[in-house]
Amino acid sequence: MSKYKLSESNYLRDITTRIVLVLLTVVIVVWALPREEGKMFHYDEGKPWMYGQLIAQYDFPVYKTEEALQAERDSILKHFQPYYNKNAYIGEKNIDQFNKDFPNGLPDLPLVYKALVANRLKMLYEVGIMDPVQYSAMSKDTSSVIRIVDGKEAQSYHVQQFRSTTTAYEQLFQDEVLVKERAALQRCNLNNYIEPNLIYDQVRSETEKNDMLSLIATASGMVLEGQRIIDRGDIVDSYTYRVLDSFEKEAKKRNASEDELMMTVIGQALLVLILVILFTVYLTLFRKDYFVKPRSIAMLYAMIVIFPVLVSLMMRHLFFNVYIIPYAIVPIFIRVFMDSRTAFITHVIMILLSAVAVKYQYEFIIIQLVAGLVAIYSLRELEKRSQIFLTAVLVTITSSLIYLAIQLIQNDDFSNLDSTMYVYFAVNGFLLLFAYPLMLVIEKTFGFISAVTLFELSNTNNELLRRMSEVASGTFQHSINVGNLGAEIANKIGAKAQLVRTGALYHDIGKMENPVFFTENQAGVNPHDKLSDIESARIIISHVTDGLSLAEKYSLPAVIKEFITTHHGAGLAKYFYVNYKNEHPDEEVDVNMFSYPGPNPFTREQAILMMTDTVEAASRSLPEYTEESISTLVNKLIDAQIADGNFKECPITFRDIDIAKQVLIDRLKSMYHTRIQYPELKS
Repeated sequence: MSKYKLSESNYLRDITTRIVLVLLTVVIVVWALPREEGKMFHYDEGKPWMYGQLIAQYDFPVYKTEEALQAERDSILKHFQPYYNKNAYIGEKNIDQFNKDFPNGLPDLPLVYKALVANRLKMLYEVGIMDPVQYSAMSKDTSSVIRIVDGKEAQSYHVQQFRSTTTAYEQLFQDEVLVKERAALQRCNLNNYIEPNLIYDQVRSETEKNDMLSLIATASGMVLEGQRIIDRGDIVDSYTYRVLDSFEKEAKKRNASEDELMMTVIGQALLVLILVILFTVYLTLFRKDYFVKPRSIAMLYAMIVIFPVLVSLMMRHLFFNVYIIPYAIVPIFIRVFMDSRTAFITHVIMILLSAVAVKYQYEFIIIQLVAGLVAIYSLRELEKRSQIFLTAVLVTITSSLIYLAIQLIQNDDFSNLDSTMYVYFAVNGFLLLFAYPLMLVIEKTFGFISAVTLFELSNTNNELLRRMSEVASGTFQHSINVGNLGAEIANKIGAKAQLVRTGALYHDIGKMENPVFFTENQAGVNPHDKLSDIESARIIISHVTDGLSLAEKYSLPAVIKEFITTHHGAGLAKYFYVNYKNEHPDEEVDVNMFSYPGPNPFTREQAILMMTDTVEAASRSLPEYTEESISTLVNKLIDAQIADGNFKECPITFRDIDIAKQVLIDRLKSMYHTRIQYPELKS
């Protein structure tokens, strides 16, 4: 009953997980998708019309383009004269302040200079002083005119007739008398008494400006009801583009925009929901094992969300071009870390979701699907950096050729082909090169490991392996042998050979803590002779936990740590267990004292390592190496592991195990083959 409840609980948890993933993905993608009210068609100037014949359903004006309207606005505003009010109080206030600050005349100057400066300030204020920023902007055009308001009337003047605060200060010293005492006058800070007295009248100016702009006609021409606008295959020229744009605007005015927006959202949500459900169904039917790995499922759903969101943001804010985004990076990552079929399905779903946000979905989908297929085909196994470069080149060339083919189908004139797209494809290929450094980010974020990282880890010159070769040379040699045997088995049964080889190199690193306690590192002296079986078992078993500690210290990937913890599974240190039982026949033995911490292998690669590790170590103790003795040993050890249930939790088959046995027998026979005895030369 408890098992049934546990199974039911796991089933409900899995269903809940799938539902949450689907809903969360749909909400994020739909939220990001652009929504243009009243947008019924996708079209661009110079491109063919992809829909059927379009007939005007009602009369509507042909609106001018924004560029044309802006040109007319600029032309009218050249004649615009802003309004300014002359504030007489400002001049009086500053002159009074000047007189108060220098009651006894200007320092080091005759008294007459005070009256002369005050008079010159008065003259400047009578002419008019403007804000320096406004004056600078308007004086660039010598024909600039402003209107000075005087009561209910306004009179026009050229800007050059007035002064800014800067030019007014300079004009003070144009006086023949004042210029002679310029140095003394500058010490008086006369610019403190120069302030703009021509104040911009924003309300009156803006009203005048709006009145002038309101005279601009927003339309130029009419389309009558029943008039043919465009037919399928016709090229959208500049005038037709304006007509279509005007038709869209008129349709938006006539329709209830809120209802239309709601229908758009519902349509997008339904489409995205169907696609995400199909993706989830694929994983449920064919890749159920990914659902038990939170990081795997997180990566897959992140990939189908990130790119549609990025495309939507680019379409909403109209920056760059969506074709520069390296979509093929998605199948590259999933192919490297998972499998080809999942890479293709994920790529298809991601592209279809992204296509909801773009114009010309047909072109977009075809180009990106082909690019994804090329990326998958060209990157079956990432072993060298140059493979990413080759993939980027192939994706760029293929995308360009596919686009050229589509263009040739739509146009019969080479001169009409759009060459700018090929620049976008080149940028896309360049950005695809960043797949290599980003792979490390994916590994760290989602806990995967690439073939490149495995190659780097399997370099025996790295610090940890070099130290093992020095401290525990026997263990190091054993690990290399196990790796070679395991890799051959993996190749035979279709498992990951490089993963097995790398895992084998590190599976016994814990023996470096107490190397002399392990047979392969001993030189005639066995320290276990002086220890009890329980103490010996504890030391032997501890190489697993010690290995895990070293793996943490050297930041080894999680998948390598799993080889360390599973290569003995939850089995027993049998030698010491049996020895202890024989010496204490009447005592009830605590099995936990002789048990490894586990867990048992849960991948085929871990199972291969367990079999290979056990057989390779035991083969060293055979008294003689014959085909029969080797076959008996291999079958006996692996059959015992099967009987102990060591492989119940991993997807390895009996056929795989039979192949592994045969590989081990053949390889051990070749390793320990009997050498021929050379005859002695008779005299």
